[in-house]
Amino acid sequence: MYELNGKVAIITGGSRGIGKGIATVMAKQGAKIAIADLLKDEAEKTVAELNSSGGTAMAVRTDICDFDQVKSMVSQVKEKFGSVDILVNNAGWDKMIPFDKTDPALWNKIIDINYKGVLNCVFCVMEQMKAQNYGKIINIASDAGRVGSSGEAVYAGTKGAVISFSKSMARELAKYQINVNVICPGPTNTPLVAEMKQDSEFNNKVLSSMEKIIPLKRMGVPEDIAYAVTFLSSKESDFITGQVLSVSGGLTMAG
Repeated sequence: MYELNGKVAIITGGSRGIGKGIATVMAKQGAKIAIADLLKDEAEKTVAELNSSGGTAMAVRTDICDFDQVKSMVSQVKEKFGSVDILVNNAGWDKMIPFDKTDPALWNKIIDINYKGVLNCVFCVMEQMKAQNYGKIINIASDAGRVGSSGEAVYAGTKGAVISFSKSMARELAKYQINVNVICPGPTNTPLVAEMKQDSEFNNKVLSSMEKIIPLKRMGVPEDIAYAVTFLSSKESDFITGQVLSVSGGLTMAG
């Protein structure tokens, strides 16, 4: 695997699911892990697991929709670990529902978490990264943002925005040797997906059929995403920026 010894990584939403998978794999490669998550108890439990396995990790309860909380979180990480070298914007949320059944309050929640949260985190780490002339930013979007998804119109829109924003930041930050890339997971077995299945029969029908239409005939697991993130966090990816990588078992394929 790719060596991350001494690097400091902030992972939003790192307490469970894909975020926990990313934290676990990166910690094994030597990165110091800071989990920024609203789920304080789950984050602390994940940190305890990482530390007991020989890793170095901390947790900071953070609402990524709140700019001041994000700014404070970054300061706490810098105070404890000395720098911020890697940012993984993993935190996200969705409610699978046809657009005509939604309302502005739901739109705002999805936009705040999935898009504005990314803006807050990138803004609060970029000065540190610019000053050290080094950084890796990996934004977790979704294949929904590339090709659309029934019942996820607003979510897909926010993930499309993350993709466009990331490409713009890759251009702006390249002169500081800061790489900005995007990973688009396909359907992945996570606690959020399990909750979505229980929300409605429509959700359960759509999500349960995924294994049949994914060419590799299985849902993703968090480690599938984690290995891709680890590569894009490593020195081996130094000449890769502004790129979008789909990790979906072949469900979507670029032309």
